[in-house]
Amino acid sequence: MFDVNKIPFSRYGSFITISPKHRGGGDGALYIRNIRNGDNGFGEVFRVELIQDGEPVSYQSEMSPSLLLLKSGEGFAEFCITEARVLQIRSEGVGVRLTGITGAYDYAALVGENRWEVNHSSQEMRYMLTTVKGRIEMDAPFKEQRCERIIVNLLPGPSTEMECVMEEYTTVYRPRSYVSFSQGHELVEKEYKTWFQRVLSVPDEHAEGRELASYITWSCVVSPEGMLTRPAMYMSKNWMTNIWSWDHCFNAMALTKNSPELAWDQFMIFFDLQDESGMLSDFVNNRFALWNFTKPPIHGWTLRRIWERTDYVTAEKLKEVYEPLAKWTNWWLTYQDSDGDGIPQYNHGNDSGWDNSTIFRMGPPVESPDLSSFLVLQMDVLAEIAEKLGREDEAVRWRRESEELLTRMIDHFWDGERFVAKKSGTHEVIESDSLVLYIPIILGKRLPAGIRGKLVDGIKNKGFLTENGLATELPSSPFYKEDGYWRGPIWAPTTMLVVDGLLSAGEKELALEISRRFCRMASKSGMAENFNALTGAGLRDPAFTWTSSVFLMLGNLLQENEEAVQG
Repeated sequence: MFDVNKIPFSRYGSFITISPKHRGGGDGALYIRNIRNGDNGFGEVFRVELIQDGEPVSYQSEMSPSLLLLKSGEGFAEFCITEARVLQIRSEGVGVRLTGITGAYDYAALVGENRWEVNHSSQEMRYMLTTVKGRIEMDAPFKEQRCERIIVNLLPGPSTEMECVMEEYTTVYRPRSYVSFSQGHELVEKEYKTWFQRVLSVPDEHAEGRELASYITWSCVVSPEGMLTRPAMYMSKNWMTNIWSWDHCFNAMALTKNSPELAWDQFMIFFDLQDESGMLSDFVNNRFALWNFTKPPIHGWTLRRIWERTDYVTAEKLKEVYEPLAKWTNWWLTYQDSDGDGIPQYNHGNDSGWDNSTIFRMGPPVESPDLSSFLVLQMDVLAEIAEKLGREDEAVRWRRESEELLTRMIDHFWDGERFVAKKSGTHEVIESDSLVLYIPIILGKRLPAGIRGKLVDGIKNKGFLTENGLATELPSSPFYKEDGYWRGPIWAPTTMLVVDGLLSAGEKELALEISRRFCRMASKSGMAENFNALTGAGLRDPAFTWTSSVFLMLGNLLQENEEAVQG
């Protein structure tokens, strides 16, 4: 069972979501939402209440992957999203009141016996409400261009039962039959169980965490629509209702082993929308993409991790991605080097993914060693793909450019003891105790042994590693904040990058220990956006997919290690 007050109720493929408001002074009520508007709004369509004799009654909620149950002393109501665009509701002993959250031009109209259309123009969606058992009582007085209010009472009939179907549509409603609530629920349960069986296995001690991560990742997938060319796993259905152009990589990697086609969809969706310059948008939802920022080029690193784990990535797939990945690489080298020193830069913290990291406290543009590291790896991957495609000259060129960038990076950023970040242009060193300066460990044995050893020592002994995992800013730093976003809290993606880098560097035991601490914390605190580094408490959005995906990958790493040890 999950807590609907933290974990939204939804299902694979659907933009329909039921949850309370988490921002802007929530009132504790549940809302039926349409999350097609990205994170610019909450998307509330109806406020949900249970009623008896026309008055609201209090209730307790219980939630499973397939069913939301609201129980009162007088009866109960159940909600099941039986298809991506179909919400079925039934109750016994009580009615269900849906109060429309309306705007200009919204109206309700009777279109048949026990059938009402609610045109919710402010959310750009129509809803057809049809009672199968019981009746609809509508309070929707029309004045000038809209209904003053839209209050839908779904009331039981003489048998004390009510059953209603709500269907989303945009233009023309085509009457159809529906399976019963019970049959629909059984189909959703079966579908979810199939998903759960494909989720990466983890040690038994993390079984509850696996169940939560499984549900979050399943329920956060939306269907192709509008700008979304493929099924897309949103970051959350709370309020982070987009996909960002590095978040999707972690979700893709977690899906690779058992759902490779969906993994490939996650990986490629931003390349489908790639700008002619080679830039990837910051985020995308069904309505629009944002181009004011972007995210770091971890895509080569991701692609290698995907093809190492599945036979799905054939030569045809590599051919599909080669040119887009090359354009993405060249974009950084061409357009993000304003001082022409051969070291690419971030023009804003958002471009790095570490939005407010202390390396940006003096303002952009910033040259940071993590960016060069990602591009060194990405050019290595492009060389491997070129070889597989028989483009030998291009492979040689990519390898040469990778080596040259690695040499420039070490000369530019390594001060003899650690990597530093610098202001682009002046090359002034930016004093920072951010974990981002240790991300070059992803280069593994590409780094000289001396540098590699000092990075490992810093990760292990400097103070980043707490009982819960890796803080993103040293807890002893004057800039550390418990809920400082990228100035302290533990994040899943950075944990994954460091763990993978340590494995590449031959530091398996440290990688496993960090994985143990992270999985223990997430199992206890849930799949939050980030975590208090010292207490392990979840922070910000409590139902995040990349946290879920990293938890599953690190848990699977631990299980595979346990199995190897046991022989």
